[in-house]
Amino acid sequence: MKKALPYFTLCFALLLSSFMFRPLAEGYRVGDKAADFKLKNIDGKMVSLADNKAAKGYIVVFTCNTCPYAKAYENRIIQLNQKYAPQGYPVVAINPNDPNVAPGDSFEAMKTKKYAFPYLIDETQQVAKAYGATRTPHLYVLKRQGDDFVVSYIGAIDDNSEDAKMVKTKYVENAMNEIMAGKPASTSSTKAIGCTIKWKRA
Repeated sequence: MKKALPYFTLCFALLLSSFMFRPLAEGYRVGDKAADFKLKNIDGKMVSLADNKAAKGYIVVFTCNTCPYAKAYENRIIQLNQKYAPQGYPVVAINPNDPNVAPGDSFEAMKTKKYAFPYLIDETQQVAKAYGATRTPHLYVLKRQGDDFVVSYIGAIDDNSEDAKMVKTKYVENAMNEIMAGKPASTSSTKAIGCTIKWKRA
């Protein structure tokens, strides 16, 4: 038994280390409360979810300048804001990419965008990690419940990243229609299609 003790001690240590070095979380799931953040907008001002007291919720999209998928969806993201911001659900765009890996996604490069909604830089990438974002674009619909914002939809904007005219199912719009009607989204999660987020090198 004494000879076996070091073996069991080693196994326990390895098991413990596997939990210690595992990613802290897989990100938010539908029904989770989203923590607020304070990130810098391209106009230099800090923006948080709490700033807009009139917001019924938000369409939070992780996106960037350089990804071909993000470029393909840019107009559709703009259209989401045009349609839903007047109804209380404005878009908040967040660039999570490390500019050392993707220079075209630097803060200076972001300033070339002239959006009617915030375009924020996630310099530490902590917000993207908290959400569980993995792609650009990766979209989250948040619905206000009291002082909280609850995740109500996660995933893709629609079912055709290549051609907006060929879209058959508009995931976000369908979800938004149900959410604004006081119902849960019947399709509340889809697979985000896009470029992988450019994480900081260790």
